[in-house]
Amino acid sequence: MSVKNVFSYNTLLSAYAKKCMMHEALLVFNEVPEHDSVSWTAMIVGYNQIGRFGVAFRMFVEMMKRKVVPTEFTLTNVLASCALIEALDVGRKVHSFVVKLGLSGYVSVANSLVNMYAKSGDVGTAMAVVDRIKLKNVSTWNAIISMHMQLGEVESALAQFEEMKEHDVISWNSMIAGYNQRGFDAKALNMFSKMQKESKLKPDKYTLASLLSSCANLEDLQTGRQVHAYITRNEFDFSGAVGSALISMYSKCGSVGTAQKVLQNRGTSSLNIVAFTSLLDGYIKLGDINTARQIFDSLENHDVVAWTAMIVGYTQNGQNNEAMELFRSMVKEGPVPNNYTLAAMLSVSSNLASLNHGKQIHAVALKSGEASSASVSNALINMYAKAGNIKCARKAFFLIQQRRDSVSWTSMIMALAQHGLGEESLQLFEDMLALDITPDHITYIGVLSACTHVGLVEKGRKYFRMMKEVHGIEPTSSHCACMIDLFGRAGLLEEAQEFIETMSIEPDVIAWGSLLASCKFDKNVELAAIAAEKVLSIEPGNSGAYSALANVYSACGKWEEAAKIRKSMKDRKVKKEQGISWLQIKSEVHVFGADDASHPQRYAIHQKMSKIWEEIKKIGFVPDTDSVLHDLDQELKEQILKHHSEKLAIAFGLMNTPENSTLRIMKNLRVCNDCHSAIKFISRLANREIIVRDVAAWMVN
Repeated sequence: MSVKNVFSYNTLLSAYAKKCMMHEALLVFNEVPEHDSVSWTAMIVGYNQIGRFGVAFRMFVEMMKRKVVPTEFTLTNVLASCALIEALDVGRKVHSFVVKLGLSGYVSVANSLVNMYAKSGDVGTAMAVVDRIKLKNVSTWNAIISMHMQLGEVESALAQFEEMKEHDVISWNSMIAGYNQRGFDAKALNMFSKMQKESKLKPDKYTLASLLSSCANLEDLQTGRQVHAYITRNEFDFSGAVGSALISMYSKCGSVGTAQKVLQNRGTSSLNIVAFTSLLDGYIKLGDINTARQIFDSLENHDVVAWTAMIVGYTQNGQNNEAMELFRSMVKEGPVPNNYTLAAMLSVSSNLASLNHGKQIHAVALKSGEASSASVSNALINMYAKAGNIKCARKAFFLIQQRRDSVSWTSMIMALAQHGLGEESLQLFEDMLALDITPDHITYIGVLSACTHVGLVEKGRKYFRMMKEVHGIEPTSSHCACMIDLFGRAGLLEEAQEFIETMSIEPDVIAWGSLLASCKFDKNVELAAIAAEKVLSIEPGNSGAYSALANVYSACGKWEEAAKIRKSMKDRKVKKEQGISWLQIKSEVHVFGADDASHPQRYAIHQKMSKIWEEIKKIGFVPDTDSVLHDLDQELKEQILKHHSEKLAIAFGLMNTPENSTLRIMKNLRVCNDCHSAIKFISRLANREIIVRDVAAWMVN
């Protein structure tokens, strides 16, 4: 075009924004010689559509600074964004703009204000706005119904609905969607039936989408099929929200094959994230993550939620490396990760115990401004704790002092317990209770674990009773296992046995396994045999039960009985899990087994460990040869202890990392008593912080 004006630019800008192509829209926006309200509004609407509400707010603020007068459409969009993320402070500022601009009398703006205040929890102001609306229309009453629904005041919403002289489709949708969103899915279906009987109005795509969502939540495949038939008879468009809801319904109802057929008939171009996530979940349950990835790759527009869903899918399927690779691709070519994406990736870093990856994701969170969100902060606490950095976990916890939820407190309580800081963990729990924050069943697992680590039997009993009597939480097998472990470590085996025999739930492998592990401390062979028999009756191939029983016999010097158990294990082809340790240096992971002869630096590692062994003995270390549960002479036992996998990993780490740097070692089994003691002496000798994470907890030296 030889002559371009604001209208030309705005036409193209609006087209890109409607298609959520915000990168292209921004390029056009930057070319506009003079922005008017249409230019700014198009950008605000576009950013809202892709969920980047913070950017939309900043655009609105900049619009105000440049003294461009917003339209009612601009304001209703900004207020809708405030409502979606419950940004009450921002919403109030927008309200002040509305008053200054004299737009309070516009019913659409007033209705948006009611909606924003209601969703943000300020019911008083919402009702004050309602009272000032002189000419209330159906939309006003619909906003009030929606407000009652959002507040969980279902009966008030119904009363308002029944008082209305006239209903439009939105009125019915407010009730149906409200019931659906508040978990009253059966009532949503009943309201639709009432709409069919009492009204001549035809349902629209929003009605049908809510209906299908209720069918999905109820896993009511039969009713879902009836809705599908209605959609087909009335020739509704399958390409939009209705088709996506249909795919979601079939996926959640376990009919993934039918969902796939619907997808094939309508294509993937406009598949929404709810449907994609449901399909993904269905394929994950079937173990078919590759098909889910094919669908993801076929999507024309990958929004932030689609990327996040695929990353979470990999994580749930145990494919953490694939999740990490996909995240890298997202950072390079996709949308800016949101707080859910970052929380998911911090979970991946926790699973991999990769502090370097975790720190990189923390940096991304800081850059995007998401580090302060509750979900990311909670994930940071968990990630740093699992990476053995309790200082950074504490820092992440203290930074969200005003936004802590029960998950934040629980994450920190668990972190401290896992690091052996039982007293501090329990004090934090008491602080939580003092603030009237209700603990959940996971919180109590952390609390009971803390009692176990510190050996506080009476406090353990007290908290176990409190869990049931004060907070109404029924004990799970994990809670019971904590109590059994607590009694066992304190030498109260009779009480541990009595507890397991009087449990309110059927003892499982975890419960009997905890009792079996406790028998080693008191060398109680008889009880160990009973516990092992119980474990093997539930899970015949449990190698841990054989090993634990053999270890109890060995600890008691009953070598023949121990040998018989090991032979029985071999005869039944039950394989014992090999103990391995590993550490990451730069981007490479180095894995070690006991007496490992496969590593290219094995000779240097063994020499280094022999030198360390002699040096720590000089400064007071005494090898715990009782940790070798075989009938061997002392010298050979020391040789075996010297070459435990975690010791080899530490020797390698000391050789290949800078002085004064921290070593972080992972182990797939429990660290033995000898290694626990030796690592403390090695830490002192090398003047290095050494952090070891086994299946039970972290050990920091």
